[in-house]
Amino acid sequence: MERAVFGGGCFWCVEGAFKQIKGVHSALPGYAGGEDPSPHYESVCSGKTGHAEVVEVMFDANEISYSTLLEVFFTVHDPTQLNRQGNDVGTQYRSVIYTTSTSQDEIAREITQKMQEVWSRPIVTEITPLSNYHEAEPYHHDYYARNPKQGYCMAVVGPKLRKVRQKHAHLYRQ
Repeated sequence: MERAVFGGGCFWCVEGAFKQIKGVHSALPGYAGGEDPSPHYESVCSGKTGHAEVVEVMFDANEISYSTLLEVFFTVHDPTQLNRQGNDVGTQYRSVIYTTSTSQDEIAREITQKMQEVWSRPIVTEITPLSNYHEAEPYHHDYYARNPKQGYCMAVVGPKLRKVRQKHAHLYRQ
């Protein structure tokens, strides 16, 4: 099993995008990159901990590549928005790839450069070694799957997930 950690705004969107992909064994919301030794949702949402909302993806590299996961990541959010995704504003919603190895760092930089061709504005995604990761509270796990009729899920999460599934349909379990 390999580990990838991505922050692309609200973790409910990012988690939902990776949850059913072939080769992904788990996708869990969490917090990373901040100073607080024990962050929680309310403290991270304040923007004062330095953490980003992230998703930890555990995957089998024999079934799906890190590069492919990065392509999904760049589809589920707008990597040109600095410290925000739509109406979610603050450093906790930054676009970030937390790497766990030199190889991941190199691949992330290569794919980011490749993705720049897709976006008309500059990509502002941070690429940095993973630090201070904490799994989010259980009520955030599978949030969209459990709450598809909730307002934010209907207005924001659902459309993003439909976009990802449309573009990457071949990656999803049937």
